[in-house]
Amino acid sequence: MARRRGELGLTAALEAALTRELVAAWRHINDAYFRSALTAPTMELVHSRTTLGRWLAHTRTIEISRALVVEQPWSAVIEVLKHEMAHQYVHEILGEAAQSPHGRAFREACARLGVDARAAGMPEVGGRAETVDGEDRVVERIARLLALAESPNRHEAEAAMAAAQRLMLRHNLDAVRAQAVRDYAFAHLGRPSGRVGEHERLVAMILGKHFFVEAIWIPVYRPLEAKRGSVLEICGTRANLAIAEYVHAFLHQTAERLWREHQRAAGILSDRERRTYLAGVMTGFAERLVRQDVKSRSEGLVWVKDGDLAGYFRRRHPHVRHVRHAGQQRTDAWARGREAGRRIVLHRPVSQPAASRGRLLGAKS
Repeated sequence: MARRRGELGLTAALEAALTRELVAAWRHINDAYFRSALTAPTMELVHSRTTLGRWLAHTRTIEISRALVVEQPWSAVIEVLKHEMAHQYVHEILGEAAQSPHGRAFREACARLGVDARAAGMPEVGGRAETVDGEDRVVERIARLLALAESPNRHEAEAAMAAAQRLMLRHNLDAVRAQAVRDYAFAHLGRPSGRVGEHERLVAMILGKHFFVEAIWIPVYRPLEAKRGSVLEICGTRANLAIAEYVHAFLHQTAERLWREHQRAAGILSDRERRTYLAGVMTGFAERLVRQDVKSRSEGLVWVKDGDLAGYFRRRHPHVRHVRHAGQQRTDAWARGREAGRRIVLHRPVSQPAASRGRLLGAKS
């Protein structure tokens, strides 16, 4: 007999599993950010579309909207949970009742958690890294250079891509040297995956090493499937997030296209070697960027990591665990992918990539 699902697709079993997952997330946040100072509250799912979450001090309950959990990314759920735990911390640990609910003590607690202290609104967790002020102009200048990289003349295209990379480097160097106050944010890229392939890990490495963001794989939960997975989070300025989101989508889209072309040319009917080939593509492109870095260094352009960004990243992820993974076998498919990756020229795609929900670079140009 089929299990009856509620209005939002949750069976009783799925809802029970979801509540357990929220409790587990609460415990992890309590350990990582509050040194286990908080006492476990009651966790309750509620029918509300107007309130995403709520801390009820008189009953020691954290309410989370069912619609939020089912319809939004798990990453947004965690941001709301952190927000309510900040309220719990202010009330139970600081004993603060005189200030407004979103007063100074609450804002300081949110800063400790690396979360948005706004009183309302859906947390921005992915594909929405909008730039502000002068950052927009930088992104548009880079977009124009990437448009030139669509040139059929290979030398012109490569020169335009290199110029775009140098502009990114100079922009970040100038900002750090000026010790300007920078507005950091985060974004989640791609869809949650139960298995993170080598090519996906290589893209994360490329973004972190060459595009001025910090990258980390974080756990997520898929409530309608009762399954755990991972999603890529990047932290940085809004301009760098916008560029990194674009690069992430471009590389995945381009690598898949190169694989299909390789399949047709070689008469390959199955996808058995697809992941191996994609890993080769990302390896080849990473090697190309390393060569560009060497050239930039010869011109005196040397990037030193942004200490303020490192601080923001540590606030969001105080306990980072590094795990080693076995790579794909270095077969002929990997070598062919690597060769193709070394020839990739970064430029603007003609249409919106499926891998990104954000706006395209240069959408205003």
